[in-house]
Amino acid sequence: MTEGGSTTPLAITVIGAGTGTPLDAAARAALDLATVVVGGERHLLAAGLGADVERIVLGPLAPALDLVEKHRGEEHARVVVLASGDPGFFGIVRALAERFGPQALDVRPGVSSVAAAFAKAGLPWDDAVVVSAHGRDLRTAVNVCRAHAKTAVLTGPGAGPKELGAELVHRAASRVLLVASALGDPEHERIERVTPAEAAAREWDAVSVVLCLDETRSLSPVRTVAGPRPLPQRWALDEGEFSHRDSMITKFEVRALALARLGPRTGDFVWDVGAGCGSVAIECARFGAAAVAVEKTADGIERIRANAAAHGVEVRPVHGSAPTVLSHLADPDAVFIGGGGSELPSIVKACARRARRTVVVALAALDRVPQVRAALTESGFVCDGVLLQSSRLAPLPGEVTRLAATNPVFVLWGDRTETVGAGGDLPPYEGVLK
Repeated sequence: MTEGGSTTPLAITVIGAGTGTPLDAAARAALDLATVVVGGERHLLAAGLGADVERIVLGPLAPALDLVEKHRGEEHARVVVLASGDPGFFGIVRALAERFGPQALDVRPGVSSVAAAFAKAGLPWDDAVVVSAHGRDLRTAVNVCRAHAKTAVLTGPGAGPKELGAELVHRAASRVLLVASALGDPEHERIERVTPAEAAAREWDAVSVVLCLDETRSLSPVRTVAGPRPLPQRWALDEGEFSHRDSMITKFEVRALALARLGPRTGDFVWDVGAGCGSVAIECARFGAAAVAVEKTADGIERIRANAAAHGVEVRPVHGSAPTVLSHLADPDAVFIGGGGSELPSIVKACARRARRTVVVALAALDRVPQVRAALTESGFVCDGVLLQSSRLAPLPGEVTRLAATNPVFVLWGDRTETVGAGGDLPPYEGVLK
């Protein structure tokens, strides 16, 4: 009771269930005292509720939360929410805390579907990247799967093994998918190992989580920080850290600015067009982005493969000439263009039509600067740029130093005035609606 005799609503008890761990005595007691229980249909059926308990079957979330708020205002009401696994991990706790405040919640977590799936696979998951495709654009999950050796994808309608496999067939065909269905159900639980092509070729029942693995790297060294590989300690690496031909490499000063404008991150997809030895694509991959390196020379393609392997990242080499070869690629978040010759304006236009966020162009010819600016602005980008002129310290005889000038390079970039979103507005609740 509060001052004045008003009643403070009891906490909403949130119980994680459904991945094989039985409810403990405290969770069972909370259910036995409940007057209102909210959850997916299968959770409500499995809960063994009394006949006088009101049930709210989760469909659209907002109406369910409205009913919870209504019942909380009733005297003696006890509300319990049943969710899958750990409801604080991509789960309904976020929505409840936003609506009612964290202090109104009594959360009893279960084993998350991700932990259960990795346990069934016999693999640690402190080095896994977890991404939700539940109510989200699948492209983010696809990009994470391409760039990282161990990914867990929480699935959703229209974003399950079939759709994920179809996107990975031509982009990461070497990945293996472990599809975990009905986790915790002794009669229907299944873990199936399939290739992306096999996943794309069939229909699937309700699925909890898909593990996407590069099995050659499924066991990483001991970790201190969980999640994706640590961000690089250094970037804009020296040219000597890449194999390249006749100084045909984007200099580190240019790469430093290009990376700052590209902003590569986990979940992004980046094109490096006119890649040469692939230095920009590799640096983007070191930040966790999925990257392709488009190069027209066969020896350049081999250098890209060797350089990516040397730096321990995934970069897909694409052999061909831009802009023609670009039509076969998925839309990028950001594009770096480091070559192009007389075709540069048409390449910039082709890239600008497809880029969701940013296009960065490095060029030496003054005459092409107006053409590149026009190509970017006509495509709806806000354009800016600089002329980079740097002088590096160079030794002279007698233990003295001079300044050695590098060739000046124009770096132009365009940013979309309205960035394309990375997904829908629905929160990715883990299993709550399944």
